[in-house]
Amino acid sequence: MVEASGTAKHDPTAALLALLDLSPAEGAQTDEEIFVGASARQPGRRVFGGQVLAQSLVAAMRTVEPSRDVHSMHGYFLRAGDAEKPITFGVQRLRDGRSFSARRTHAYQDGVPILSMIASFQEPDDGITHQDTMPADVPEPESLPSTAELLGNLDHPVARAWAFERPFDIRHIDAPLYLSNEGSTEPRNAVWMRSLGPMPDDPDLHRAALAYASDYTLLESILRPHGLSWTRPGMSVASLDHAMWWHRPVRVDDWLLYVQSSPSASGARGLAAGRIYDRSGHLVASVAQEGMIRIPSA
Repeated sequence: MVEASGTAKHDPTAALLALLDLSPAEGAQTDEEIFVGASARQPGRRVFGGQVLAQSLVAAMRTVEPSRDVHSMHGYFLRAGDAEKPITFGVQRLRDGRSFSARRTHAYQDGVPILSMIASFQEPDDGITHQDTMPADVPEPESLPSTAELLGNLDHPVARAWAFERPFDIRHIDAPLYLSNEGSTEPRNAVWMRSLGPMPDDPDLHRAALAYASDYTLLESILRPHGLSWTRPGMSVASLDHAMWWHRPVRVDDWLLYVQSSPSASGARGLAAGRIYDRSGHLVASVAQEGMIRIPSA
């Protein structure tokens, strides 16, 4: 796509699909099956955690029978990744049973792992069903401002990256924490989110893209009660781990409500949990993450 000025227009959805299109590393196999993925440019050169989670999941999916869908993953962020370098993904086939398969993926840069993840896959099956109820009286996403509307006029590289380079439209229910912390002081957060453009009809791509988006705002439930925003001078925030469970089919190009809460913070760490609903009220996924949050002493 080209703008009237003749410059290429950035397409965040196409960029996301390119990130999730891993290539095989021919001739590089050891006891792992090897894939290679690109990294999205970031203002601070640090790889976005959701990106490496989604890519690690795609690598594991490439080694599993197509009839088996991912239902859970548990990952640890081991090192900060460099967004200027590609990432190598090594997948080990841990188990293939009658109904379940398990895979371990390591994401490598410079020969050392930056993330270690185990994912489990299952053949479709019937069974008992129940779910938490979607919160009521939530404003519709169309009534809320987008990140581009909130930050698009700011002349700052991070603000412009948040506004225009993310492949997802994120709309906060309460006041967003990009530049300041206003509104609720409860350890809770909620956003509507969907991909900026339509996605292919590949259920695995939608599951992987949901893993990508699940890392955007989850730690905000920890920041809210302490008056912290993402731009607090001297604050250091890093995701330590990430767990996710897929419950029902999902499309990320339809609006999803991501409800988040933090039961505890101590020792420069905070725990956050999230539930993701589609617009019809179906609980499609659950998420948990512990993050390191250090603030400068007074």
